[in-house]
This record gives sequence, structure tokens and C-alpha cells, in this order.
Amino acid sequence: MTFYLKVLGALGLEEDIRVRSYRGTEDVVYLRFGEQNLRLRAADGGEHSHYDVGIEHVAFEVERREEVDAALERCSEIGARIHYPPEEDRDLDDCYAFFVFDPDGDRIEVFCAKAAGSAESRWTPRQS
Repeated sequence: MTFYLKVLGALGLEEDIRVRSYRGTEDVVYLRFGEQNLRLRAADGGEHSHYDVGIEHVAFEVERREEVDAALERCSEIGARIHYPPEEDRDLDDCYAFFVFDPDGDRIEVFCAKAAGSAESRWTPRQS
């Protein structure tokens, strides 16, 4: 959870609620990002691979490209493993993003889907 709060706390991610799991062996933490919640709990072990069965990645949309760059800087400060540095998306026009692995190996994306200097969100597939 510390990873998420350090990387995304400045963008508005915050702890919403913490409850004891039904097993009674760990806390389940809900992190709020806007109107969405992300539920986290400690893993029992094992290793995650982002292209195996399960979630491929979790994405957090921000308003400005500068926020993407600032989140990357915070990742670097805590020594997080960067998968891809910020770049224009290969599939979507005007989508600027980077990918990082959290401490459990889950792939996290921070992106801005707006043209530089534009207020409009652009989820436009790139034309071939």
C-alpha cells in the first residue's frame, strides 16, 4: 500500500477504509481514486506475471502530462521497477503513459488521454 500512496497520493489517491479480512489474518485496504476504489490485501505468496491469467494491469488516468511525469519521478525516488517510461501510446492517439511494477509485480499504468494543451479527453484509436 505504501507504494500506491507514495506514487499516486499526490494525484488524489487516499486510503478510504481498512477492515480486517474474513480470515482475521490481515487487513484489507480500500484506496480511493476519484469515484473508484482499489482493494488491496497482503498476498499469501507466489509470484505474479502480468500476461498470465488475471489482471493484466491497473490504470490511473490523470488530467495533465506533467502529472504523468511527476508520478514517474516519484517511482524513481522509491526505486520502483519501471516497465516503460512515459511515451505516446502506440494504439491510441494523444495518450501519454508509463508503466511500472508494484512491489508484488502487478503492472500499473499512469496515463493522460489528452492532447498536450487540450482540455478534451481523447480515447481515439490510432488510424492505420
